[in-house]
Amino acid sequence: MTLFSAHYTYEGHIVRTVITGGAGFVGSHLCDRFLAEGHDVICVDNLITGTTANLEHLRSNPRFHFLHHNVCDVLEIDGDVHNILHFASPASPVDYLRHPIPTLKVGSLGTHNALGLAKFKKARFLLASTSEVYGDPEQHPQREDYWGNVNPIGVRGVYDEAKRFSEAMTMAYHRFHNVDTRICRIFNTYGERMRLDDGRVLPNLMGQALRGEPLTIYGDGSQTRSFCYVADLVEGVYRLLFSDFHEPVNLGNPNELSILEFAKEILNLTGSPSSMSFNPLPQDDPKVRRPDIGRAKQLLGWEPKVAREQGLRRTLEFFRGKVQATAGAARS
Repeated sequence: MTLFSAHYTYEGHIVRTVITGGAGFVGSHLCDRFLAEGHDVICVDNLITGTTANLEHLRSNPRFHFLHHNVCDVLEIDGDVHNILHFASPASPVDYLRHPIPTLKVGSLGTHNALGLAKFKKARFLLASTSEVYGDPEQHPQREDYWGNVNPIGVRGVYDEAKRFSEAMTMAYHRFHNVDTRICRIFNTYGERMRLDDGRVLPNLMGQALRGEPLTIYGDGSQTRSFCYVADLVEGVYRLLFSDFHEPVNLGNPNELSILEFAKEILNLTGSPSSMSFNPLPQDDPKVRRPDIGRAKQLLGWEPKVAREQGLRRTLEFFRGKVQATAGAARS
């Protein structure tokens, strides 16, 4: 695969890449990557769950531009646009249960507007979809040809169905308008710049361990997840964007473990004396989650490289700083 140099141009022009949701956890890492590859990056975010703190280190970069905008409203960008990565959406249960209507809107109206911009600019388009389109799966591991087991009227449906709709719209724009589209289905991803309060299992457990609080386990902890470090995910997204494949591609780490096993890893890593607190399972919580990444391996030559222990140590240092800063602010 050809990686573009810092002076990469497209037909004599500097490449301009739009990243919606670019102030979020994954989006901000994508901003970093595309800037490193020599692109001009336009980050579009309404900051409903993202934060400009994730972009502070880019403030002085003349090739980085931040647009405070809700992509559910018409998105207009002056000049050429060559790539659009649509990552705008609340992505954790806490966030999309707090913002159910905006979640549905960004998956429908937001996707429509981003695709409309791609059509108008003749830009390459990549949709950030999710493993949640598989619901509580009856096929394991999950392959891209599995249609899923989703409760459309359950509390998680606002996110699951928004993403399923956004995939359908993306394929419709590809088939009917010949827009050059890609779809990545992202499995559990972790790393620096996650919010401690975003409600996902890793920040929940790691934050509780660092504060010496009981670790919250839902059900008996036998449900499984697989965790991909953010740098690996970003590499997969980058390769997919510059591939010629238009149907969904799973991006995640197939190394699966139970939540109870994961909690024990966190306790061992942090040296925390925390106990475990068992609570009822949330409605429609998936019992298993593991990607089949055969398609990504074959098409992109991609698979995760960062071992979980290594990625968790990096993430722990980030969260430790956040916990210490929060404790210091509370004392002052």
